[in-house]
Amino acid sequence: MGMDYYGPMPLSSRVLAASLLAVVSLAGVANAQNAAPPTPAASTAPATAEPNAGLDAELFYEIFLGEFAARSGDAGAGYALLLEAARRSNNEKLYQRATEIALQSRSGEPALAAARAWTTAWPRSQMAQRYLLQILLALNRTADTAAPLAQLLESTEPAARQSVVLSLPLLYRQLSDKALAARVVSEVLKPYFSDPLLGPAAMASSGRMQLLAGDRATALALAQEVAARAPDSDELASFALDLMEARVAGAETLVQQAFSGTRSPQLRMTYARVLLERQQYAAAQAQIETVTQQHPELAQAWLALAALQVQNGDLDAGQTSLDRFSKSAAGMAESPEKDAATTQTYVLQSEIAEKRGQLDEAEAWLARIDNADARFDVQVRRATLLARRGKLSHARALLQSLPEETPEDKQRKLAAQVQLLRDNGQYADAYALQGELVREAPGDADLLYDHAMLAEKTGDRDTMERLLRQIIAAKPDYHHAYNALGYSFADRGIRLAEARSLVETALRLAPGDPFITDSLAWVEFRAGNKARALELLASAFAARKDPEIAAHYGEVLWATGDHERARAVWREGLRRSADNATLLETLKRLGVTP
Repeated sequence: MGMDYYGPMPLSSRVLAASLLAVVSLAGVANAQNAAPPTPAASTAPATAEPNAGLDAELFYEIFLGEFAARSGDAGAGYALLLEAARRSNNEKLYQRATEIALQSRSGEPALAAARAWTTAWPRSQMAQRYLLQILLALNRTADTAAPLAQLLESTEPAARQSVVLSLPLLYRQLSDKALAARVVSEVLKPYFSDPLLGPAAMASSGRMQLLAGDRATALALAQEVAARAPDSDELASFALDLMEARVAGAETLVQQAFSGTRSPQLRMTYARVLLERQQYAAAQAQIETVTQQHPELAQAWLALAALQVQNGDLDAGQTSLDRFSKSAAGMAESPEKDAATTQTYVLQSEIAEKRGQLDEAEAWLARIDNADARFDVQVRRATLLARRGKLSHARALLQSLPEETPEDKQRKLAAQVQLLRDNGQYADAYALQGELVREAPGDADLLYDHAMLAEKTGDRDTMERLLRQIIAAKPDYHHAYNALGYSFADRGIRLAEARSLVETALRLAPGDPFITDSLAWVEFRAGNKARALELLASAFAARKDPEIAAHYGEVLWATGDHERARAVWREGLRRSADNATLLETLKRLGVTP
């Protein structure tokens, strides 16, 4: 049987056809460039260069052979032929094509040679400078990037220069020698510091590079200079947030200054996220509330606010925010993001119903979720509801039945079971399962911390102390370990001087954390300093109306004879969590019915 005329072409024919198409495309570009003289902005060939030659037969054949070689797998020959064609014709597209062939074949040095030839022939080409800069960065040739970076900035239109400047920390962050990278970028940007428009962005990018290099003092000094020059700028707000996230001392003052004025909702939501990571819940909620007030049409802000309110036990407020979210989201186009937000809404509705004791309604909200990505979280919620109905064994069996296709799946299942057992007072079993998680990841400080806390719940305080000191030795900035150990001593009324030192260290590492402030208050109370304890607890409770903080605050108020305020605080705590073990134990021990 003869070859089917309409069947697929042989590989060599397909490569030949593709090469011809590429040549025709390049020929069109070359002829177009030769049809009219270049504009002054593009007339950048060196003075000694010959004018562009027409696409004669020899040049056409050279391009054709180069493309054919590249597409046939001989990238070296294709690169050489196209680079020679680029030099003879001074055609920018051919320089670009030669560079790309070298890059596609992972030939770093040839790609660098082609890009350098390109920038020599076209010194004002932004594309050429970008290629050269990115190749040098990929080759980790940090010092060599100064000249192309300076040229790129100089050739960029002033209106677009700021976006290039702000992108530099992202471009340079992967380099191995961060200190050298910071010096190179800072030297290139320094001439722009005095520019009235570009100065704040240049100083912010330079500061971010210093932060990457570990020079926190210089980074902070640059941020302070930005604050002096442009106190109401987005550059200050964004850079100060980076410093605050890195826990640079003094950064929070700059952030508060930057956010005292009008800021974009995106920046405010970023600020809220940083505050949440620092466990400054009241401050985070205030930022999100500002977004909802200034931009009530932003659905995601209402959802974030609802999540915080439900977590805090403000169920009525959380329900109102969810209703506002649903109204704002009604006009959103269908998308994965909308599906995820809807799923989170149903989960929060389920939590509200559960906290109100409406377990059937809580399950009904979960039944409305039709999102495969949320299956694990939904089943965990169902297990929680089963345990609330007294069916702990069924709840655990449900979690154990979840699919386990990856090591991460196994860890999530174990962690969910640990949480379930802990929430239901099965501390010995939870401790044993947590041990499995620690053995899988012995260097994970969070897992080791949870193991220590469960050891304390089982009454094994020696193991708890050993594990917490192990964390402190391995990770000296892990504030949770200092706080937990100090609080444990204070709660037992022992080693109070060491307890105070431990908790104060935790507070230095996490300033403003209401739970650590609560621990320090408890140290003061145990040491007999009731006035100082009340001052600290008032601050902690204002920042976070948590039932455990309410338990301590109420007890100190009770001890000072202010029984009316103590009952009011306890009632607030119970309103947020009627079954909190610490609060209920405190009331039982003191014989109080609030």
